[in-house]
Amino acid sequence: MANSATGPDLGLEPSYQGKVRDLYDLGDKLLLVATDRISAFDHVLSPAIPDKGRILTRISAYWFQETKGMVPNHVVSHDLAVIAKALPKGARLDPAEFEGRVTLARKAERVDAECVVRGYLVGSGWKEYKKGGTVCGHALPAGLQEAQRLPEPIFTPSTKADQGHDENISRERLAEMVGADLARRLEGLSLKLYKACAQRLAAKGLILADTKFEFGFIDGELCVIDEMVTPDSSRMWDAATYRAGKTPESFDKQPVRDFLEASGWDKNPPAPTLPPAVVAATAARYREALARIVS
Repeated sequence: MANSATGPDLGLEPSYQGKVRDLYDLGDKLLLVATDRISAFDHVLSPAIPDKGRILTRISAYWFQETKGMVPNHVVSHDLAVIAKALPKGARLDPAEFEGRVTLARKAERVDAECVVRGYLVGSGWKEYKKGGTVCGHALPAGLQEAQRLPEPIFTPSTKADQGHDENISRERLAEMVGADLARRLEGLSLKLYKACAQRLAAKGLILADTKFEFGFIDGELCVIDEMVTPDSSRMWDAATYRAGKTPESFDKQPVRDFLEASGWDKNPPAPTLPPAVVAATAARYREALARIVS
């Protein structure tokens, strides 16, 4: 039985259980299961957000399909009939639990870096800019406002942290970590994907403020993996209400963050239980994102 603590039950022990996804090692392939769990401030919260996993899986599937001619990816199938044939005996792939939330993927040798592209000056980038006029080693023009569009999108990688927060790093530091040639390839592919996805979203009345990509090698080929341009990996804004000078509302879990900040919680366990109104508001954000992105 699915529940907010464990997610859908496959009848197998996950090889890895993240905050919001379960991974099953199938040899040369992986099964990614997007649960409805939600996390904030490095804690998994309760209750879950209805259909969040299905929505994020559908959005990622859309982008992987849209960009596969530009950059190869890890997706094999989202079809339960295909996935069932790849599972070991004893697995229970109940359609009621798993339909729409599973991805059969080729196993990749992951590049241990988050490939972030920023088109607008927000979040940690805005905080760094106010201190010294730079963002992750990029010198920016003086006088920019919060949430202002940058002259050109910039590549601002970060460390890949399995626990705790990722840490912003310079492109030079990335080159030290993975090698100069691979660092250049990651930057070029990330900027290429960002620009293509931002252009598609602009036609739908949405702004892609920033997003992060993950890459890995599959049979020696550099591929985009994990998730892609979802509300959990990106800031997306409504172009109709956007104004520079203040960060707009995003199509993400901001109602959860707002509730937690207002609750007085000290960010240590146990985390507060999410009220029904916050769960409903967050679910509505994800549903709207799905409707507008894949329309």
